[in-house]
Amino acid sequence: MRGDIRFLRRGEEVRLSGISPTLTLLDHLRLHEHAVGTKEGCAEGDCGACTVVLRKHVSGTLCYQPVNSCVLLAGQADGAEVITVEDLAESGHLHPVQQQMADLHGSQCGFCTPGFVMALFALYHRSDDGPLDRNTVNNWIAGNLCRCTGYRPIVDAALASCRTPAADRFSEQEETVAASLCTMESADHLFVGTDAQFFAAPSSIEELAILYAKHPDAVLVAGATDVGLWITKKLQPLPKIIWLGRVRGLDAITDESDAVTFGAMVTHDTAIPHLAAIDPDLGEVMRRFAGTQIRTVGTIGGNIANGSPIGDTPPAMIALGATLTLQKGEAQRGMPLENFFIAYGKQDRRAGEFVRSVRVPKLVARERFRCYKISKRFDQDISAVMGAFKFTLSGSRIESARVAFGGMAATPKRARQTEAALEGADLNSPESWQPALLALGADYEPLTDQRASAQYRGDVARALLKKALLEVGGTSTQETRIVGIRESAHASS
Repeated sequence: MRGDIRFLRRGEEVRLSGISPTLTLLDHLRLHEHAVGTKEGCAEGDCGACTVVLRKHVSGTLCYQPVNSCVLLAGQADGAEVITVEDLAESGHLHPVQQQMADLHGSQCGFCTPGFVMALFALYHRSDDGPLDRNTVNNWIAGNLCRCTGYRPIVDAALASCRTPAADRFSEQEETVAASLCTMESADHLFVGTDAQFFAAPSSIEELAILYAKHPDAVLVAGATDVGLWITKKLQPLPKIIWLGRVRGLDAITDESDAVTFGAMVTHDTAIPHLAAIDPDLGEVMRRFAGTQIRTVGTIGGNIANGSPIGDTPPAMIALGATLTLQKGEAQRGMPLENFFIAYGKQDRRAGEFVRSVRVPKLVARERFRCYKISKRFDQDISAVMGAFKFTLSGSRIESARVAFGGMAATPKRARQTEAALEGADLNSPESWQPALLALGADYEPLTDQRASAQYRGDVARALLKKALLEVGGTSTQETRIVGIRESAHASS
């Protein structure tokens, strides 16, 4: 058992022990290191001003991951190198990203600039060799907000600096850093603190099961993109934290001919290509799922286990017929994903039991799928309504349907009465859809909150169902499916 958190900073190994389990990486940097170039803006992982880069091994490859340090626990940096904006310039010479930001006027008031620089530094070192265009950059920096509306010169700076292969001292040091990280990484169980207050990171599923059975009151943390707000916004005392980021096997993906099984710690970024292969709509929803910094650490299991009524992945997976596997001790049990959500803030998860994996079926020849995310901002925003639809067809007739919504009830929920009303409906006869459109009102009683009114949610839900039926009925185009819209819309901008 290892009793300290270890990460690299500027070529030196940092060891933390005797710290609060809820110490964020941002607070460590600003309050303990006095590295104040990294800013706190929203303290909820939304604005990106606190972006730093973790250089770490991912599936055997050294990766540069932009993360929001305001909601990332210091312990989650274990086994990585932490790179901040102060580290980029050397001997009075700016990093290429910084130089282009200066030359092309990418900074106005400057408060958001360190976060943008670090996001672009990660883009500069991206492993993807695909073409870098304006849309790619826009996607990459969707998690960084500029109050001065200076996006165009920032994107120009990215295009000017990140189109060529990385050639800086960080790339020159990769072999040395990789060796240091391998030496620092340990298969040992990490436990910092006492039985009354600790930050723990088991290294195996077996260790996790034992530890969680002993401390069922501990908070399980995957990416901390939600739990981090409990700390920064709700100021909740969380004396016992079990971080799942070092659990071997919990990040496994099994992609088979009929289904994909995601371990609970598979990140959204890693899951996107597998989900997009099931259906383009699902890939587009996941592209809009938060920003790069959140998708880098946020997980499929975490989005399910927190039980949010407005989570984006549960409605889509419910419509696809996903099943969940939970584990307590050595015992495992499975269930349809929709049965996991009981009431607001309450899931069918017993004391000491954790989400192990989710299995998502692929579509077969007679099945059609659509899903849509409705939010105030198009990118990086929480859904007001998330609708997902799967139709099994016999010619133009619907044999069966699975319909699920987020944002329409206290939990992600299937529309059972709507599904029944869709059976036998003809895609070529819109009048046969009317019973299903009316049934949505019986399936859901949405609330009014800051994101949308109950009436708006109800109207949107009906519109999305009608949209899905129209598209599946043969009128679908590139525009109606959303995917590809921005490429043509912004071609001349």
